[in-house]
Amino acid sequence: MTFHKNVYFTAIATIFGAALATSAMAQSGERIAVFTKNQTNPFFQVVRLGADSAARQMGAVVTHYVPTKPDSIPEQLSQIDDVVIKKPNAIVFTPVDYKAMGAGVLKMNAAGIPVVNVTDRSEAGKFVAFVGASDYELGLVTARHLYKNMGGKGNVVILDGVKGSIVSADRARGFADALKDYPQVKVLASQPANFQRLQGLQVMENLMQTYPQIDGVVAANDAMAAGAIEALEGANRKALVVGINGTKEAVDAIKAGKMLASGDYNGFLQGCVSTMVAIRELRKLPVPKEVVFKASVIDKTNFQAADVPADKRNCPVWEEAIKG
Repeated sequence: MTFHKNVYFTAIATIFGAALATSAMAQSGERIAVFTKNQTNPFFQVVRLGADSAARQMGAVVTHYVPTKPDSIPEQLSQIDDVVIKKPNAIVFTPVDYKAMGAGVLKMNAAGIPVVNVTDRSEAGKFVAFVGASDYELGLVTARHLYKNMGGKGNVVILDGVKGSIVSADRARGFADALKDYPQVKVLASQPANFQRLQGLQVMENLMQTYPQIDGVVAANDAMAAGAIEALEGANRKALVVGINGTKEAVDAIKAGKMLASGDYNGFLQGCVSTMVAIRELRKLPVPKEVVFKASVIDKTNFQAADVPADKRNCPVWEEAIKG
């Protein structure tokens, strides 16, 4: 067999060059700052795990910025000031307040740092893309699921989120519009429990003292739903309960027959895709301007896919991830 040295060395150089390029891409080490709203809501814990998974798979480095006081505007503004000084390559950003954090987004824009908006849409600022789900659609399909399983009639109480929050307002609109198809469902009361489990328990206890017959509970997130379930169990009362976010705690409650359903907010996928978008933007790869995942409900018929702890999951490949 005859070998030409030039051909041999050209082939080796090509292979070696390709390997170096692949290695550089895998270890490029882009620094991504990820902002979430609080440390208490399991949903945002899952978003952070999704971001971590995407960064590992793509060879980037994530630093998390989370207010120690839930949804603290001053603290997140301070964190933004810190990030602008440190200047990461890109930012994945959930505002603690969609209006109040506009000034912070403008600071990041002025610093020339690409920003991806995830979960809650910011009212102001320039973004590479928005990644999230429709809170209105999630509220609509989740409430419809409850009302249908109540047989289209009965008494309902609603546990709302933070007053003035766009997430809470949009989900509440969905709950209200679902009633149009179920005129025999009566809403006894709608009260905020600020997306917190303990407040969900306390509000539910108060509602049970006022209303002797409650057939269904619509909670604007799973944490409040868990609190409502605990209150019902403590009072030895029964009602069908739904929440939103598709957290592991909700899936466990659905498996145990304690919770009817949870609207799937795809937190892990939101963390994955928003971080992937940030990294792809830095690498000059194509990204969509918006990724909005389809609203769906997790219940006893389909919980298996969600019954995997977030820290054991891996982000799907890009093409599958953006399909939702």
